[in-house]
Amino acid sequence: MSFLKSVLSCFVLLFITSTTFAASPFVKGELLVQLTVKASKANASKAIKEIDGEVLEDLPQIRVKRIRVPEKNFDKVKAALSKNPNFVFVEENFLAQGMIIPNDPSFSSQWHHTKIMAPSAWEMGVGSTSMPIAIIDSGVDPDHPDLDAKLHPGYNFLFNNTDTHDVLGHGTAVAGSATASSNNGTGVTGVAWHNPIMPLVVLDSSNWATYSNISSAIIYAVNNGAKVINISIGGTSFSSTLDSAVNYAWDNGALVFASAANYNVSTPYYPAACANAVAVAATDSADNKASFSNYGDWITLSAPGVSILTTTNGGGYGYWNGTSFSSPISAGLAALIWSVNPQLTHQQVLDILKSTTDDLGASGFDSVFGHGRINAYNAVMEAMNFLPDLDVEPPSVALTSPENNQTFSGDISITATAQDNVAVEKVEFFLDGSLYATDATAPFATTWDVSAVPDGSYTIDAVAFDAAGNSSLPDSVQVFVEEPVVEEPVAEEPVAEEPVVEEPVAEEPVDDVPPLVTIDSPSSGSIEDRVTVLATASDASGVVEMTVYINGEVQKAQATDSIRWNWNTRKMKSGTYLLRVEAKDPAGNVGFEEMVLSK
Repeated sequence: MSFLKSVLSCFVLLFITSTTFAASPFVKGELLVQLTVKASKANASKAIKEIDGEVLEDLPQIRVKRIRVPEKNFDKVKAALSKNPNFVFVEENFLAQGMIIPNDPSFSSQWHHTKIMAPSAWEMGVGSTSMPIAIIDSGVDPDHPDLDAKLHPGYNFLFNNTDTHDVLGHGTAVAGSATASSNNGTGVTGVAWHNPIMPLVVLDSSNWATYSNISSAIIYAVNNGAKVINISIGGTSFSSTLDSAVNYAWDNGALVFASAANYNVSTPYYPAACANAVAVAATDSADNKASFSNYGDWITLSAPGVSILTTTNGGGYGYWNGTSFSSPISAGLAALIWSVNPQLTHQQVLDILKSTTDDLGASGFDSVFGHGRINAYNAVMEAMNFLPDLDVEPPSVALTSPENNQTFSGDISITATAQDNVAVEKVEFFLDGSLYATDATAPFATTWDVSAVPDGSYTIDAVAFDAAGNSSLPDSVQVFVEEPVVEEPVAEEPVAEEPVVEEPVAEEPVDDVPPLVTIDSPSSGSIEDRVTVLATASDASGVVEMTVYINGEVQKAQATDSIRWNWNTRKMKSGTYLLRVEAKDPAGNVGFEEMVLSK
C-alpha cells in the first residue's frame, strides 16, 4: 500500500466503521533494532555496516537503534537482520496519527467536570506545582493566557531543538483538557489546576508522528521528572520499540495515558494497547460510549470525550471530540491523586483509578468502558484514605489585604493568614494565574509594584501548602490599577517662622556599607527563550529596595530583600546582554551584582 493511500484510508475511517485494518504506514528506508543484552557494540555496528546501514539515533535506555537501510532491498535487509543473533527484534519505524475528528459546538461547555465530580474533588486538592504532566503531541501555544504560565521546558523531536510551539493545534487542546490554568477569571478550567505542562513535540503539521520519536519523548519525560505522561496519538501496528519505551516509564514509576482512537472498532491502537499503558476510551454526556470510540479487551478506563471545551492554538477556546481528550482528562485526575498523596506508587494510583470508577455497561470490567468511567471525587477520596497515617487535611488561607475591588496606583501590600492541622509550610501568591511570590514565614506577605503594569483589573490569589503537600483552595480578590493623577503645584505665601534653637544631638554612626547582592539564577553563559531571574540581598541595616536592569534599563523594582522576574527572551535579538541587580539599604547605599549573558 502506498503512503498516500495509507493516509487517505486513515481519514476515511474517521467516518465509517471497519473491522479490518492494515498495518500502520512507516518511514521508508528506516528500521528499529534492539540489541541483545550480550551483544557488543562492535558486533552490532559490523552487522549494520554489512547491509549498508547507518545509525541515525540511539535509545540506550531500551537498547534500540534507529537505522537507515537501502530502500531497494528493504525486505531482504529486514529479513537478514532479523536472523542476526545480535538483535532481539527488527521492525519498521511506524507512523501514528493524532486522534482528531470534527468539532461539535452544540454541547454545553465543560459538562465533563460535573460528570466526573471534579468540583467535589477540588475541595480536597487542586494539583501540585511540583509535578509536571508531559504532553507528547504537536506542541503547546506558549502565549495562550490559560497555558503560558504553566509551561516547563520541553523538547522538539521533529527539529531537535527546544522550540515547542504548536505546529498543528492538537497539543494545545490536549494540554488544556488536562491542566488549563484555573480560578484566574479567564477561559476554561483544567482537571489539575496547578500542575505544569512539559510540552514534547512529535506530531508534525500533517498530523503524523514516528514511533521512534514517540519512544524518545517517553524516555525524555521520565528522565526529566514526569510521572504522568499523555499521548493522544496512535497507530495500528504493534512495536517492540514503543512497548519497550512504555515499559521503561512503568519501570521508573511513571504512568503513560494514551487515547484508544476514534474509529469505532476493536482493533488495538498503540501505544494505548501496550501492556503497561493506560488505554482510555470516550463517553458522552449521557454516559454512553461515544459513537467514534474504539473498544476491546485492551481498554483500561473511559472518560468524557464528546464536545470538550478546551484551549485552542492562537489564544482561543473551542469544542473538541475524541479519545484525545478523554485521555488527558484521565491523566489530569492521576496528577490530582498524586498531589493529595505523593507517597503513592504508580501501581497504587492505577489501582485507585480502576477501583473508583462509575461502572457502566456490563457489570465489572467490559470491553467498551474498561473498568468504568473515571470519578474524580471517589478517586481523590480513596487516595486520601489509602495511607491513613498520612496528613491528608489541607490547610486554609484567607487574603487579609488588599480588599476586593480596591483601586491602586502605587505599591500593593498583599497579606494572608493560613491555618493547618499540623503546620503551614508556605503561601504562594498568584497574579492573574501566574506565580508571583512565595512566603514561608507568618505573617505571609509580599508587595506588588504596579507602576509598570497597564491600567485594568487584576486577580490576586493566595494558596497555602503544608509539609505533606496538601494545598488549600485559593482565596481570591480583584483589584484595579489606575495611573495616578498628577496635580499642579500651588504657590504658598511665605510665613515668618520663629527661630528654632536645636538641642545638640549625639551623632549616629555612619552606615557606608552597601548591601551584598547574589544572583541565584540564571548562571553566566547562554540563555534560553525564557529565563527566571532570582536574586537575594543582605545588609546589617536591612534592604529597602531591589531593582533588575537589562542593559541599563529598569525591568522590575520591588521593596524586599529578594526579587523574582520572568524574562521572556524569545523575541530578542541574538547578542550579549548585561544583567545587573541592585539593592539599596535605608542609608541609601547601593550594592550590586552583574553578569554578561549571550543569546
